[in-house]
Amino acid sequence: MSIGKCVYFLGSRFDTGSIDEAVYNILAETRGGFKYVVTPNVHHMVSLLEDPAIMQPLYERAWRVFCDSRVLSRLARFNGRMLPVITGSDLTAHLIARAAEQRLTIALVGPTAPACAVLTDRYPGLEVIFHTPPMGFIKSGHEVQKCVDFVVKTGAPLVFLAVGMPQQEILACRIADHPEARGVGLCIGASIDFLTGKERRAPLWLQRVGLEWLHRLLSDPRRLASRYLIECPRIFLLYFKHRKT
Repeated sequence: MSIGKCVYFLGSRFDTGSIDEAVYNILAETRGGFKYVVTPNVHHMVSLLEDPAIMQPLYERAWRVFCDSRVLSRLARFNGRMLPVITGSDLTAHLIARAAEQRLTIALVGPTAPACAVLTDRYPGLEVIFHTPPMGFIKSGHEVQKCVDFVVKTGAPLVFLAVGMPQQEILACRIADHPEARGVGLCIGASIDFLTGKERRAPLWLQRVGLEWLHRLLSDPRRLASRYLIECPRIFLLYFKHRKT
């Protein structure tokens, strides 16, 4: 089972295929040298288009790039490009469920001990090893190296990096530079919070009509208002500027 052809949209490569194909191919690659998966949403793409010097090399280095946004998918359709949606939250949930079935060890960077305890309770058979770096760790070469060393030492087949964008992508690239790193890393943002119940995803009907962002905004307006009301809407101006790429 293989991922379909790539689609190029707004100057970035996106991999196509179904979520089942993505899960199958990720699990098939866990014994090789470290590679990582990114799942850009609108917020990520705004950052990439406005500051390509930081984000573009990280996305180009990624082994797989899956679209995490129905808004992006619909904008791509206006350009005559079919861009299937594989959200990071769904991909994480599928992979962790499969890891539990196969009694695999997973490594988490970001979540706290209580969150990891909830995860192991909800997924019997899953072995979780975790490292929780301090806030602002990405500015410290020592703390970044501790994260890299943790991933290399564990040798876990699946590595979930949940430290926010662009920290998780920067860290994934640093891990990929290490010659002894193994497994597949996934840059997953808040996906673990959904699995542990700390945050709730939108109802399926809201997800299907592309309004999951509204659900998240209403659930935490103080933290997310700037992202969803100021930053993300810039995607439409950027779309018209870059729509031919």
